[in-house]
Amino acid sequence: MIPVNEPLIGKQEEAYVRECLHTGWISSSGRFIEQFEEKWADYCGKKFGVAVSSGTAALQVALGCIGLEPGDRVVLPTFTIISCALAVIYNGGIPVLADCDPHTWCLSPEGVKDAIDREVQAGNAHRLKAIMPVHIYGHPVDVDPILELADTYSLTVLEDAAEAHGAEYLAGRTGGSAAWKRCGGLSDLAVFSFYANKAITTGEGGMVITDNAMFAEKARSLRNLCFRPEQRFLHTEAGHNFRMTNIQAAIGLGQLERIETILEKKKAIGKAYGERLSDLRDLMLPIEEPWAKSIYWMFGIVLEEETGINASQMAQRLRDKGIDTRPFFLGMHEQPVFHKMGLFKNEKYPVSERLARQGLYLPSGLTLTESQIDEVAEAVRNILT
Repeated sequence: MIPVNEPLIGKQEEAYVRECLHTGWISSSGRFIEQFEEKWADYCGKKFGVAVSSGTAALQVALGCIGLEPGDRVVLPTFTIISCALAVIYNGGIPVLADCDPHTWCLSPEGVKDAIDREVQAGNAHRLKAIMPVHIYGHPVDVDPILELADTYSLTVLEDAAEAHGAEYLAGRTGGSAAWKRCGGLSDLAVFSFYANKAITTGEGGMVITDNAMFAEKARSLRNLCFRPEQRFLHTEAGHNFRMTNIQAAIGLGQLERIETILEKKKAIGKAYGERLSDLRDLMLPIEEPWAKSIYWMFGIVLEEETGINASQMAQRLRDKGIDTRPFFLGMHEQPVFHKMGLFKNEKYPVSERLARQGLYLPSGLTLTESQIDEVAEAVRNILT
């Protein structure tokens, strides 16, 4: 079976982990945590990094920094992982959904505008607090128009860059001072996941990055049970045990030191698939907008309905040929758990619904070989022709 993803751990990561084991710094203190936080934040163009136990924890902590009050609204894509909506709910907020762009599969600025307009018309303008752009499968969201909307309505922008390590966006195109910036460095604060399938991994783990010193201080408190420095076991706020271990940070630091090599491999896999599949008319492949530099974190395909094959059927046929895949996200508005909460009933988002039914991604891990890419592409071609 060709796996959909496998992590690639190098010698430097092993050496750093051995140092943790030999010195005894294996828990949530140690030099690797501080170094990983500092170097990752700097890589993304931000001042502060706060390492946590997962990308989901990073979302929850970041939203905790914003200070949502019960009933406050956060606009986010329906086409994303459930962690995004759950983090809003766990912080007392209400997710407001928007559809995605049919070409990039990322949050659509038009969808954000529609979501805001709905809230304004419903008399909830004063409850709008934040927008959460989620960079999907390695391609950046078109952030500039979203920042303009955020400025108009005085909203905080929180990027979910879990799938876009090192991806770049041409910011400021309309203002005449365009510059390439890395995802995570485009907003008030951003979150990353370092799960085993991410470009940079710590096994499990995540990070919040920001230029805002108060956000950083709040994030450090929230990840560590809100202990108070002047009296450790006196708590005036509720926090979490969301700490990253020194061992995890050691792996992440070693990975970060060779990130350019990792990203080159990711982009090469995306290019190789594109060359082998681009002539199939019944298949939509990932695009790269002129204002974006995608890392092709996962190589997604969308089947045209005319094939008579949906994503689930394609996944089974590929599995029969020894190839593992993963489905695209099922929209938040179609999740039974949220319907039970009284959320998103009768909401429709046609682009996300089509992607969920017709989209899946192919093996894209760093251990993938050229011959395996050939095998996967040939299998896709044989099924569709």
